[in-house]
Amino acid sequence: MTGAALIRLSGITKTFGRGQAAFQALKGIDLIVEAGEFVAIMGPSGSGKSTAMNILGCLDTATSGSYEFEGVHVEHLTRNERALLRRHYFGFVFQGFNLLVRTTALENVELPLIYRGERASVRHAMARAALKQVGLEGWEHHTPGELSGGQQQRVAIARAIVTRPQVLLADEPTGNLDTHTSREIMDLISGLNREQGITVLMVTHEPDMAAYAKRVVRFVDGRVDSDRRNEERA
Repeated sequence: MTGAALIRLSGITKTFGRGQAAFQALKGIDLIVEAGEFVAIMGPSGSGKSTAMNILGCLDTATSGSYEFEGVHVEHLTRNERALLRRHYFGFVFQGFNLLVRTTALENVELPLIYRGERASVRHAMARAALKQVGLEGWEHHTPGELSGGQQQRVAIARAIVTRPQVLLADEPTGNLDTHTSREIMDLISGLNREQGITVLMVTHEPDMAAYAKRVVRFVDGRVDSDRRNEERA
């Protein structure tokens, strides 16, 4: 790796519970991610990969260790400062889509812009552009119930990228999709990485999906077990 470190985790631990009920999910994670990388995080259930993703996305905080984002120590930020970091620099895609069922695709994509206080005219234009980018032009006024699973995930991706984030965090983004649709979604995500330079961090159980990444980091029992370049990219 030769670029600038966008993300640097050093000795990150995470413990849930206290006393005899305490469980250490992360046991000293070291990880460097450069701007523009596409990193797949793999590992068995309970290995700590989703816990690490939540810390990376400022959805949770580490018990100990250092997390630097563009040189800023995230562990020293207040709750409100972490929320601002999350709002302006990160986009999130989840396995379950997490769309509001009674609102249109356009309204779902606009949500992060509402939180940022953008004017309605700006929100509409940015949301339409994001939907066009993921291949859903003409579907703006359909609700999730009128869309296929793949289309719903495209709406979720549009919502994640509408704020033009530096980092896209994807947690099992193809977990609820069939093989053909999964490949379409991975082509879309890898295209965002390749063409727009969005840094992608993706948790997955599936080797076929991890094959799209430039690098694969494997977690086992709360530690980084391996970290390798991906020589067989899809």
